[in-house]
Order: sequence, then C-alpha cells, then structure tokens
Amino acid sequence: MSGIVWALAGAAIAVILAGMGSAYGVGVAGQAAAGVVTEDPDKFAKVLILQLLPGTQGIYGLLVAFLTLSKVGVLGGNLADISVSTGLLIFAACLPIGIVGLISARNQGRTAVASIGIIAKKPEQFGKAILFPAMVETYAILALLVSILAIFGIPV
Repeated sequence: MSGIVWALAGAAIAVILAGMGSAYGVGVAGQAAAGVVTEDPDKFAKVLILQLLPGTQGIYGLLVAFLTLSKVGVLGGNLADISVSTGLLIFAACLPIGIVGLISARNQGRTAVASIGIIAKKPEQFGKAILFPAMVETYAILALLVSILAIFGIPV
C-alpha cells in the first residue's frame, strides 16, 4: 500500500468512527428527548440542545478528515507523493479523534439522556444538567487537538 492510501484510510477512520459515535449518541438522546417533548412540548428547546451535544464528535472527525485531505493534496488537486512511513504517521494522527470520538460521543449520549431526565422533572436546572454531558465533551476536544497538532507536525 502506498503512503497516500494510508493517509486516506486515516481520514476515513476519523470520519467513520467519530460519526458512528455521534450517530449513536444523538440517537439515544433523541429518543429520551422525544419522550419528554411528548409530555411537555415547552421543553423542546432545552432537550434539543442536550440531544445535539454528542453530534460534535462527528464534526470533529470531519474536520480532521478535511485537514488530512488538504494536507495530502486531495482537496487542492495536487496529490502529494508521500512515503508509506509518512502515510502511516498521518493514519496514526487521525486515530485519536476517531477512537476518542467514538467512545466519548456514545458516553455523551448516555449522559445527555440522564440530563434530559433532569429537564423532564426540573427544567429550571438546565444550567446544571448541561454540565454533565459537557464534561464528556472535554475529552473529545483534547483528542481533536492532538489529531490536529499531529497532522500539522508531519512534513509532507
């Protein structure tokens, strides 16, 4: 396999894994949110915000993929001739957001479900309820930062 194939595989892994986690997280939170809105439609905005939180990891994976595609010239139309070792480095640089995005989005979805339960009973506690899933987001942001710094640090 050539270096470009490894780099493209890394971009794909970042999008696929982080996207899978976000799809799961948004899905489970959406199920809980729908139940709350069925009982009280006025809580729609609050539960929607909580449902959307696990979707950010998918966006982070997409951002890393775009940076990777741009770095190797796929987006610019000037494909770089990179070695297998450079391709493997780029692949490895995409792994943090892919793996952490998958795990954190799934867990953030579960945490959002619990926070949606808070809103169902005590909507005035929204500020506190949003903190629980936001704490999970921290680790996705750290993984995003590691992936971005690693991609920019690899000479092509």
